[in-house]
Amino acid sequence: MTVLYFASLRDAAGRAEETVQTDAPALRDLYAHLQACHGFAFPVERLRVAVDGAFASWDEAPRAGTEVAFIPPVSGG
Repeated sequence: MTVLYFASLRDAAGRAEETVQTDAPALRDLYAHLQACHGFAFPVERLRVAVDGAFASWDEAPRAGTEVAFIPPVSGG
């Protein structure tokens, strides 16, 4: 699957996207793994997750071939 990062998550990961293979049972578990790898500061409760362009539940199982986006809170001005 392709994982997309935005805002501070992109900065922490050092990239906008990466290809990931996982056996995580849920998207929250996938994020926890990537959080440990990249040192993301945001807890899962403060993020939104989208699969193939539509907001998804953190309990949804990740599927091969999809695009998963982790979206931190952002502010505009």
